[in-house]
Amino acid sequence: MENMQRDDEELLRIARQGDESAFVALVKPLRSALHRHCYRMLGSPDDADDAVQEALIRAWRALPRFRADASVRTWMFKITTNTALDVAKSRARRELPVDLGAPHRSEIAWIAPYPTSYLGGTTQDPEASLIARETIELAYVNALQHMPVHQRAVFILRDVLAFRASEVAEILATSVPAVNSSLQRARAILADRAPASQAEELGKLGEAGVRELAAKYASDIEHADIDALLALLTQDVSWSMPPEPSWFRGAVDVAQFLRADVFPQRWRHLTTSANGQLAVAGYIFDSESEDFIACALDVLEISGGLVAAVTGFLTPFAMGPDYQWPENAPRGLFERFGLPERMTV
Repeated sequence: MENMQRDDEELLRIARQGDESAFVALVKPLRSALHRHCYRMLGSPDDADDAVQEALIRAWRALPRFRADASVRTWMFKITTNTALDVAKSRARRELPVDLGAPHRSEIAWIAPYPTSYLGGTTQDPEASLIARETIELAYVNALQHMPVHQRAVFILRDVLAFRASEVAEILATSVPAVNSSLQRARAILADRAPASQAEELGKLGEAGVRELAAKYASDIEHADIDALLALLTQDVSWSMPPEPSWFRGAVDVAQFLRADVFPQRWRHLTTSANGQLAVAGYIFDSESEDFIACALDVLEISGGLVAAVTGFLTPFAMGPDYQWPENAPRGLFERFGLPERMTV
């Protein structure tokens, strides 16, 4: 640890002399955590990309004014948090279809999925790694978006990143009592929405059980086996498909949707992981190219070994050529997950 601190001090000294490569090396260990922080704040990996890039530019320009009495970590999270706040204030709150009643807007900013691979080897501390994983789960990030943006920043800095109240007050240019008050209200919002831990659910299934569930889910869709697929779903399952605002709740309505819109297609699937959860990428057959084309990334929420929710993020191909794709739609959805855009027959 002492050697690491000395290395950071040397990098900081060189960077402050105008060496950009030293600055890049100095902040590199923080980039993954900063990106997850921005994703929790903004609900979109694309927005997180933009916010982190802007924060790094701001940090480089502000480096001559950096005070050595603060840690580089605190300083970078201060700049990045305030950058994310600026981004959030200029954009609509991101949502999921299940948060809405009847569709009432033509264009909605949707929460976008986050590759679990971005977690990497987050830390050698198992508890910290679990916190990092659980706090990017889709329901958790969705709950965060229901907090006012400043309150959201307080909660993430205190309860996710474990900054002290005094540090959060410094980061957000506010008082410790104001931080504590915001934190209390934010905790109440999260408790009310109470997302279940997918890390725990997947742990109960075990690796073999997760593989079996994913294979069964894909096979049942590919073979249009409604009875087998319904046996994998809870009775109150929800099924949504952003950017479509419509969604379905309960086995009866979901079964009707599957028969009408899903089973008539020819499908192939690949298994991946999004938001620390099991995800299945679906490809539908395109008669023109005679390939299977990327269509939907289904992020599955598990409860008691069954699928309690499917959030199927659709691609432009799935929406059709006449659909006006929103500016806030995910960029390169399958590409971000390292998935091919098409599969040969």
